[in-house]
Amino acid sequence: MHRNGSAARPGTRRSSSASSVLRTLLDHGPVARSTIARLTGLSPASVTGHSAELAKLGLLRELPEVAGPKAIGRPHVPVDVETDRHLICGVHIALHHVTLALMDLRGRIVTQRAVPHAGAGAVEVLQRAGFLIDVLLDDHGGDREALGLGVATGGWVDQATGTIIEHPLLDWHDVPAGEVLHETTGLPVRVDAHSRALVNAERLFGQSRTRSSVLQLFVGNVVDAAFATGDTVHHGPRSAAGAVAHLTVPDSVEPCACGRNGCLQATISEQTLGRRAAELGLIAEPSFQTLLELARSGDSVARQLFLDRSKVVGQAAALLIDVLNPEVLVLAGQGFDLPRCLSAVRDEVRDRSSICEDPAQTVVTTSFPGTELATAACTVMLDLLYGDPLNLLDEVG
Repeated sequence: MHRNGSAARPGTRRSSSASSVLRTLLDHGPVARSTIARLTGLSPASVTGHSAELAKLGLLRELPEVAGPKAIGRPHVPVDVETDRHLICGVHIALHHVTLALMDLRGRIVTQRAVPHAGAGAVEVLQRAGFLIDVLLDDHGGDREALGLGVATGGWVDQATGTIIEHPLLDWHDVPAGEVLHETTGLPVRVDAHSRALVNAERLFGQSRTRSSVLQLFVGNVVDAAFATGDTVHHGPRSAAGAVAHLTVPDSVEPCACGRNGCLQATISEQTLGRRAAELGLIAEPSFQTLLELARSGDSVARQLFLDRSKVVGQAAALLIDVLNPEVLVLAGQGFDLPRCLSAVRDEVRDRSSICEDPAQTVVTTSFPGTELATAACTVMLDLLYGDPLNLLDEVG
């Protein structure tokens, strides 16, 4: 297994054309090379050349010949994304645990595993994650080669340097996550915020409408957002875009670690809901997961807590929709599948947004229920592969 090099930046025209071929296969494969030429606007000769390059790198495979209609005309040889040669690794860092994952080149999670932090510091958490990625590859990778490692987390992440600048809930500051994990695994590593990663996942593997413009709103212990239009995900200076945690919630008096009251994250985070449930005597100890299980079992008070949260989420969503005017707003987080919760978000958007004409079409839930964290982490690297396949493979090789 190759374990050297660091992630390259997208660049050359040659790799851009190869990227068009590979992404067309992701969307439409298996298809003939002539179809790729028609869909991409590349010449048949260019498609043939790029297909040969991608096949040599193990990213594209030929399938058995298919005859034309009623066996008239020359048979064509369909090609598709190769999923049996390579894997992408992922590490998602949450408040209480790390999610480790392997993904194939079509964005399908092969396996995922959650590992508690157990009080460890930042470097120890990252080094242990790198070691366990090797174990995951040994146990589930088979003969497939790891192409790289994506790292996703909440908080402020500088993608350019691979640094977690600030994760207040973890009390992590200026953590060189990319450097630590590259030294531990030997793999190319790319680091990004999980909302931006989920935006890219939706654009690669989710709804086609997100290709125009998409706003991702993530609600967990961390509450953050990301926005993309066309082929561009907005990062801002030092990748600080998407910080919505401290938006003010009207009528909320929930204290926030920033020193103010009524911040969005402090009002609706998983930690806050778990604590409220314990204060109400619904559960013995603060635990979001226990509260969620209680709500799923039908407890009316537990469900009301989630419904109240959904109304606040809807208020924030309406504000963001009016500012950014996305084609789609994607909600990620646990509990929006409970009865009336998604409807409550949409109702608030309908009542408060001045531009959203159809909240039922605009506000949707994630395409990756149950695998959001794993998908976010792996997509950080997989998005780079689809954007710059030749350069990334040069680095790995």
